[in-house]
Amino acid sequence: MKRQLLSVLFVLVAGNFIAAQEVTFEEYDLDNGLHVILHQDNTAPVVTTAVMYHVGSKDEDPSKTGFAHFFEHLLFEGTKNIERGEWDKIVSSNGGSGNANTFLDRTYYYETFPSNSLETGLWLESERLMHPIIGQVGVDTQKEVVQEERRLRVDNSPYGAFFDELLKNLYTKHPYRWGVIGSLDHLASATLDDFKNFNKIYYVPNNAVLVIAGDFDTEKTKKMVSDYFGPIPRGAEIKRNIVVEEPITTTIKAKYHDPNIQIPAILLAYRTPGQAERDAYVINMISTYLSDGESSKLYKKLVDEKKIALQIFSVPIDAEDYSSYVVGGLPVGENSIQDIKNEIDAEILKVQSELISEKDYQKLQNKFENKFVNANSSIAGIANSLADNYMLRDNTNLINTEIEIYRSITREEIMEVAKKYLKINQRVELEYLPEQKEAN
Repeated sequence: MKRQLLSVLFVLVAGNFIAAQEVTFEEYDLDNGLHVILHQDNTAPVVTTAVMYHVGSKDEDPSKTGFAHFFEHLLFEGTKNIERGEWDKIVSSNGGSGNANTFLDRTYYYETFPSNSLETGLWLESERLMHPIIGQVGVDTQKEVVQEERRLRVDNSPYGAFFDELLKNLYTKHPYRWGVIGSLDHLASATLDDFKNFNKIYYVPNNAVLVIAGDFDTEKTKKMVSDYFGPIPRGAEIKRNIVVEEPITTTIKAKYHDPNIQIPAILLAYRTPGQAERDAYVINMISTYLSDGESSKLYKKLVDEKKIALQIFSVPIDAEDYSSYVVGGLPVGENSIQDIKNEIDAEILKVQSELISEKDYQKLQNKFENKFVNANSSIAGIANSLADNYMLRDNTNLINTEIEIYRSITREEIMEVAKKYLKINQRVELEYLPEQKEAN
């Protein structure tokens, strides 16, 4: 009885804690189409300025891949009013930090400053949008940077090519079929005009969201936003191709030989719905249950109990048009990747044919409540969530309500979604193998 009482108290406290985390925000559009989201929080003298552009690797010409990621680097090169090499100096001299990242559907730039440097952040991002210098010197410099990044992260990194290999097998027509870093040959052969055209199409205010989160005065901030971003001309409307993939109906078997590894791996990838779809949330729960961390079913069974796997892992690829559930492992000793595949299939079959236990279900709910709170535990995290929910899920308020989706998912729904998407004939089986050495 005492244990039950403690459990009830914990649920009530947790519920009140999460309710207290509600993120208030205001959003509006400038005349040029720039969407603005303001989240005021004066509890600490810190502010984040962030801009997300609705452009990622899927928006590239198939013969000119890697442009979105390349621009993530190129647009730190300087502007009409910021000399080359000065961007990071301006940020650090104002007590700030910043970075950028690119994925399949978007590119994101952000800075976090002491709140008295908010105007600096707004000026920097408006300069990036209004006055970028797309010049040959910067292009040549960043080509070398991207080449080195590919060598470090893909070509010379153990298991570094698995992402590219999975994508090209999961998709035949959709532009998700190439990796975010793209082709170095495409970048090498691109002209300066190619880069200028890409910038002209996608780096426009009507293809972006500006988020300001933290310690600021709302009216003063709106005035600065209007002054810095209002004069930027609206771009032409962007025409996006909607590419629909045919369903996978026969198991796609693929192999890749990596010169950087000694232990083989098996990766099983299932194409799943876009990240805004309810079924995508259910898949996230299944992924966490089966293969997320040392407490997951597969890790405990294959690594801890049977000791046939060195590692079990999942790599969720959440994206706008399609997502994917990727699960895999590395065998240990005399065990094989086939042994691991058989065990994974056995656990997936259980999820498809039996309801997960009430205890496991509650554990899942606790994990997602934890993730929900942690994602919005910092001003920078809140800024990212606001931008992402607005641009890729078309619902900014998911920052407050997304947890309700997870809470509403039932054990029965988990079983039905597993049956629907995690079929053997609807996946890619990638054998990721050591490179074969020729005998002398």
